[in-house]
Amino acid sequence: MPPLPEPLARFLLPGEGERPSKRERTRRQLLHATVEVIASRGVAGTTIQEIARVAGMAPGTVYNHFSTREEIFEALALALFTTLNERVVQSYQHIEDGAQRMSIGMRRFLWLAEVSAPWALLMIQLAMAHPQAIELVKPYSLADLRRAKAQGRFDVVDEEAAIDMVFGTCIRAQVRIAQGEVADSPAFVNALLQMVLRGLGMAAADAAEVMARPLPAFTTQAAAGAVSTRRKSPRAGS
Repeated sequence: MPPLPEPLARFLLPGEGERPSKRERTRRQLLHATVEVIASRGVAGTTIQEIARVAGMAPGTVYNHFSTREEIFEALALALFTTLNERVVQSYQHIEDGAQRMSIGMRRFLWLAEVSAPWALLMIQLAMAHPQAIELVKPYSLADLRRAKAQGRFDVVDEEAAIDMVFGTCIRAQVRIAQGEVADSPAFVNALLQMVLRGLGMAAADAAEVMARPLPAFTTQAAAGAVSTRRKSPRAGS
């Protein structure tokens, strides 16, 4: 496994003004150690004993925070999905167009498969085992969907069906890209997401115009990498 790519590399860093407790600091240290072990040994070779060794702790300390290896993987899935989602949301806060915000979220999800196929596949593997990780992203996507509807950009009859279409399409596409099944990823992503936007009710010309807009850059200040898995989700109607 290669190192974690940006913007995931700074996951679980304390936010500005945040003073995590000793227990929380230890928990974060264990999750960082888990990433190191996965990167060197893969999921199959990741054991509580090896996590403890890399973290410089006794195995008993790990068990004070996580009862099983699966609990560690669940916490890691939640942390990684929260990190990527919050970095993406931070990158488009200045954009008012709900359709563009929706397209950025989809494009960044697929971008991860292009820049780091192993981590993209691992995150999907973790999400399939722990679907609550995907559920963390849903309120943000739903908020952007409703914003676009209110702006007259989308014409959606069933919001749940629309979100399932978006998520299902993106997960399948991410797997195909990460497995090297797509010869021209940029062209594939552009065509695919134009079809998704049209499925959400946009005219073909409008979908093409949105997809032609450049992706906003990830923010670079240290606070941008800070994540709290207990942070409130946006109101779906915002």
